[in-house]
Amino acid sequence: MKLAARFLLATSLFAFASLAARATIERTVEKTFAVQPGGALRVDTQGGGIEVRISSDNTVKVTARERIRAGTEAEADELLKDLDLHIEQTGNDILAAAKYGRESIGFHFFSWPPVNVSFVVSVPASFSAELHTSGGGIAVGDLSGKVTARTSGGGITLGKLGSEVDARTSGGSISLSEARGNAKLHSSGGGISVGRVVGSAEISTSGGSINLDSVQGAVNARTSGGNIRAGIAGPLKEDSSLSTSGGSVKVNVEKSAAFHLDAATSGGSVDADGLTLTIDRSGHGRSQLAGNVNGGGPLLKLRTSGGGIAIRTN
Repeated sequence: MKLAARFLLATSLFAFASLAARATIERTVEKTFAVQPGGALRVDTQGGGIEVRISSDNTVKVTARERIRAGTEAEADELLKDLDLHIEQTGNDILAAAKYGRESIGFHFFSWPPVNVSFVVSVPASFSAELHTSGGGIAVGDLSGKVTARTSGGGITLGKLGSEVDARTSGGSISLSEARGNAKLHSSGGGISVGRVVGSAEISTSGGSINLDSVQGAVNARTSGGNIRAGIAGPLKEDSSLSTSGGSVKVNVEKSAAFHLDAATSGGSVDADGLTLTIDRSGHGRSQLAGNVNGGGPLLKLRTSGGGIAIRTN
């Protein structure tokens, strides 16, 4: 039994050393398409990142960067036979997709797939984008169309977007400069930072802080692992909620904003100095505060189990 275990260990170490000794060979595939404004881009890949840039004319340029774990060019050629790579145009829409074939037992033990494909795509600013990757980050420039982004293995960086955005990651942080529409952002493993949202914002993370500079619509933000800081621009139009289990909550509102405040914490105090507030109830030690601000309006609900709550006026 011990001999078999030693043999298995030795075999595994040898296989690992052989794999580690392999070089990474890179190949590039490029295609360019003539398009009209207002098209759609779809990118789907395993094990690689996605970057969307803005082109200066009505063309789409797709660059697929293949990273092949192989010791020789001949071995790389053999591995590429199982790569399903599509870069094609249908009407005014562009598809760029890469998927590796059936899993190999040996590669699965160490790293799969043996070929990773990252995409860099330049599109007109008027395009929309739907982006999916299971193994890398996503970066998007200043698109005016709707953006959907999904990744299981990296962060998401978004520029100034002219429409709504829906972005989710299981393995990194999210940053958004601007969205001139509703924003839905979710991360299971990092913080979320937002500049400006013209519409409503639905933000959640299990592993970091949330920072929202300016949101004009409803705000619903929650985290289990950090602080929340939010700025609400203009009057509150809809009910909003901010909650955390692991930090403080700080909110800035317009001095003239009218809303109903419901704030409570089990790990600190509620500070609402500067508000014109008609109090409904106040908890022991200022741990709870509820009442109408400037006559009342939509609900602003603030909760934390791990810190204080502060509401300030601009």
